Amino acid sequence: MSAAAAAPKAKPFKSYVAKHGELQQKWYLVDAAGQSLGRISTLIARRLMGKDKPTYTPHLDTGDFVVVVNSEKVSVHPNKIESKTYRKWSGYPGGLRVRTLADEQARNPNTIITESVRRMLPKTMLGKAMLSKLKVYVGTNHPHSAQKPEAWALLK
Repeated sequence: MSAAAAAPKAKPFKSYVAKHGELQQKWYLVDAAGQSLGRISTLIARRLMGKDKPTYTPHLDTGDFVVVVNSEKVSVHPNKIESKTYRKWSGYPGGLRVRTLADEQARNPNTIITESVRRMLPKTMLGKAMLSKLKVYVGTNHPHSAQKPEAWALLK
């Protein structure tokens, strides 16, 4: 028997997989005033999924909570204000409702950010759980001050 055969083998590297009980979720506060809709939505979606964390695990919800204020002041390209539409169908013939972005911003500005982020998340039950951690509000007031959200400066 040679000396090389008697040497112990090196143990293979074990990859880390996060477990449900050891996840820590933070709260972040985002001011959407003057921010571009697409840019802010991609950053929020990444934070909700947890892709910016070293403990990211695709089959677990490792993301953080995000509170967005001033949703009515989000910036959108002028051409998109009249061309972008939001469609809703009741399921019945003639039940299609179509609104432009300008109509939706006047009616419910929270929908614009919520729908933009929803379309960037996974289309599964896990994606719905991630979207439930997004809180969007008109104006600067929000009911989540007890969670002590950190201010998150996105792009300036």
